[in-house]
Amino acid sequence: MKNNLITNISLCGLLFASFLANAQKTTLEVNTAKTIAKIQPTMYGVFFEDINFAADGGLYAEMVKNRSFEFENPLMGWNQPKSDRHSFNNQSGIATTVKVLENKTNPNFCRIQINNSKGYELINEGFRGMGVKKDAKYNLSLKAANHNGAIKKIIVQFIDKDKKVLGETSIVPTSNVWQGYTTQFVATQTEAKAQLKITFEGTGTIDLDMISLFPQDTWNNRKNGLRKDIVQLLYDMKPGFLRFPGGCIVEGRTLAQRYQWKKTVGDVDKRETLVNRWNTEFEHKQTPDYFQTFGLGFFEYFQLSEDIGASPLPILSCGMACQFNTGELVPMNELNPYVQDALDLIEFANGSVDTPWGRIRSDMGHPKPFNLKLIGVGNEQWGPEYIERYKVFEKAIKAKYPEMTIVSGAGPFPDGDYFEYGTKELKKLNAEIVDEHYYKSPKWFRDNVTRYDNYDRKGPKVFAGEYAAQSVATVSPDNKNNWECAFSEAAFMTGLERNAEVVHLTSYAPLMAHAEAWQWTPDMIWFNNLEAYGSANYQVQKIFATNKGTDLLAITKDGKTVIGQNDLFASAVKDGNSKEIIVKLVNAAAKAQEVTVDLKGNKLQSRGIVTTLTSANLDDVNSFEFPNKISPTESEIKLKGDNVSVSLPAYSVTVLKLKLN
Repeated sequence: MKNNLITNISLCGLLFASFLANAQKTTLEVNTAKTIAKIQPTMYGVFFEDINFAADGGLYAEMVKNRSFEFENPLMGWNQPKSDRHSFNNQSGIATTVKVLENKTNPNFCRIQINNSKGYELINEGFRGMGVKKDAKYNLSLKAANHNGAIKKIIVQFIDKDKKVLGETSIVPTSNVWQGYTTQFVATQTEAKAQLKITFEGTGTIDLDMISLFPQDTWNNRKNGLRKDIVQLLYDMKPGFLRFPGGCIVEGRTLAQRYQWKKTVGDVDKRETLVNRWNTEFEHKQTPDYFQTFGLGFFEYFQLSEDIGASPLPILSCGMACQFNTGELVPMNELNPYVQDALDLIEFANGSVDTPWGRIRSDMGHPKPFNLKLIGVGNEQWGPEYIERYKVFEKAIKAKYPEMTIVSGAGPFPDGDYFEYGTKELKKLNAEIVDEHYYKSPKWFRDNVTRYDNYDRKGPKVFAGEYAAQSVATVSPDNKNNWECAFSEAAFMTGLERNAEVVHLTSYAPLMAHAEAWQWTPDMIWFNNLEAYGSANYQVQKIFATNKGTDLLAITKDGKTVIGQNDLFASAVKDGNSKEIIVKLVNAAAKAQEVTVDLKGNKLQSRGIVTTLTSANLDDVNSFEFPNKISPTESEIKLKGDNVSVSLPAYSVTVLKLKLN
């Protein structure tokens, strides 16, 4: 027995020794005293695009779909379960829409003939239902014209799939002419798929418009504002910039369907509804009910940027429709209105209240300028047509606003003839920042960590404006936000950080998606009608963004940069504000690695913090059931002299933070 015990102990010892021997051991050197380059405050930001129901049905907290009856089918989203279009509906009633041509931005309203108030119902289905929470308050508003005072009361209820009432309120319409009404009610239970039911007391005709419903509890408690849980996820990232209103959404399928910022400011009920260009783009996910009400418009984007501490980065149409669709071009001699839109936007953002557009901003509740410093011309256009239009924009913007930094684009791909042509021509024009996009495999991200090592430091700076590792293939509906994609992006991001002298802005894309109304995967943040969570990719973006530092430092192994040798990637920074040295390490190997970091140059405190993201399974994902499956863990580390040693788990992202003395 004794001999067996000794044998087992010896065997355990041999196994442990074998584990230590197999764990890769590496020493890295960091010069903490020498700054290589300054890291821009905009280094890590967020890119919002209204894809995947990200605005209406998502960030914008409006719960009623087609609230002003302006969709292509004016009653889309509205149901009349007890009415028949081919009947007089004597036992119920019928709703029809009326178009008033002089109301150019909001021409439709709903006219309801109630023949029997006990038999008529009008129900709004919401955006894949309405998420209501027990005891939460909801603000309802609508416009009504009550013909001859026929209708005595409008009753509004939340109902579930079994028609059970989950909350109720009512409005007494007192005017024959259009008048606004507001009321509030409370949900009696939590339900992800509630609907809004409207019934009436009395018989006769009533007109309704702008039937709107918001939770009272919105971000910053703004009335009719943004969804609090989603904005909180953005705020927690401490992003350096917010790019809006998107990529291809800027261009439109046609020029007539392009995003026109001037139509998205001012009174919400005067903003013109537009079909979303992602509504039928992909065969795998047709969403013909995808429209833009622009309740989330340019003023709200600027306001959101301010709220989350991010520099605003608006992108404007350059007179080219999406080249993946019609590729429609505005003639060069008709480009001036597009250029004027850019100049007027800068005035809207930064102009004094004495300027025409500054006055509009002030009237909307923001007399102070938004301090716009960046503006984008076009999304990912390519070819000579883009370059000749960019020249016109650049000349006009710099003539009036020489301090404005202009972001240009190098097309939709990170290589190939479009990319090579665009970057060559933009360099000739001394472009300031060029937007590059890449949707590639996880391996591509690990293999291209040196992409910017040889970029001309005197040439245009880089905006890594859209990137995301694709687990299957670009545009595949089967892509997942899995851990391999996330840590591969982290490896690539160490290369972005090491090249902070040339890379000034970076952002993952797309930003968010509704779990039941998405067109594109993967996406950084997922939400349904009740909840939102950050994917594994979100956790990577957040850990980099909240540890970006102010000064780039050298980190080397045997005098060479750490760019994937033995599947190890690294970058190092100093944060002049928090007085910290921050080292980021990515272990892309299937086994643990023992790393010692030799920190020379500054005296450091003896204790620090190590934060780790890891998962043993490459296919692991966060989910509504397990939103924190891949999330950071923290522990304390101790220095021995100038050295700190850390064990990097297989497939991990690790951040070391050490205070300067």
